[in-house]
Amino acid sequence: MDTVDLAPQELRTLVAVAGEGGFSAAAVRLGTTQSAVSHAVRGIERKLGVVLFERGRYGARPTAAGTRAVAHARRVLRMLEVLVAETRGVGAGEVAGPLRIAAFRSAALYLLPPVLERLAARHPGIEAEVTVVREVGPGTAGEVTAGRADLGIATIGTSSPIPPELIGDVLLEEPYALVHPAGHPDPRALPLVDWTENCSSYTRQWWAAQDWIPAATVRAEDDGAVLSMVSSGLGMAIMPALSLTGAPLSVGITDLGAERPTRQVGYVTTPELAATAAVRALIRELRARRPAAAVSDSRKSE
Repeated sequence: MDTVDLAPQELRTLVAVAGEGGFSAAAVRLGTTQSAVSHAVRGIERKLGVVLFERGRYGARPTAAGTRAVAHARRVLRMLEVLVAETRGVGAGEVAGPLRIAAFRSAALYLLPPVLERLAARHPGIEAEVTVVREVGPGTAGEVTAGRADLGIATIGTSSPIPPELIGDVLLEEPYALVHPAGHPDPRALPLVDWTENCSSYTRQWWAAQDWIPAATVRAEDDGAVLSMVSSGLGMAIMPALSLTGAPLSVGITDLGAERPTRQVGYVTTPELAATAAVRALIRELRARRPAAAVSDSRKSE
């Protein structure tokens, strides 16, 4: 196979075109001209022997090959940033630089804050940036694969395995519970409130085997909205423990028993980023965190 040399600026051009959706907008972002960007992309395509962008009146959209190329470009550029940060950090004896984290909503709200607090105390030079991503479709793992995040907090299981190009591990296993208005005499008779991101196909199969769980008649955007609706008496829900952190007193939490479904939460990253100082430091803090393996709430009932 012929060796293809691509300069960092060519990689930045690919990322800019994909991010901006067109050559003109990418030129503004890069501080150059539209013709220079177009010429650069054609040159990259000649080197690689594939078409990377579909050109049209509405801009430029990556082809399948282009999507893969842009993801690799982001990851290579990120490793160049790490090279600079870690080389400079050797002399200073510190871990520093940006650390991009993708997390679904409840993980960002309840799992990460104490972890990042300890990380900042030990490594004040690390600049953590958290992006909340819906755990639907590619989810947080997709952000890491695409090169937009260094590490993702993801749901991991048989129906959502770690992508083959990533590595990771399970941090905790959280059970699902029945959530309902506090003091309701018959919460199972209430309509079901649900949200798309809620659970995996494995949990859905468990749901389907429960005669008392009706089809959802109320749908919400996220788990916070579901909890608010349940608190207002609009229905009941089946929710994982992390989403119930700090649930209001107007919400009752009932254990679903020994056969209840659970959800595994873990981290994913790329093999190359797993070897970097900042990601290693974050993983250490994540693993040191006490797992929330059960619903910890005085209102929990059998």
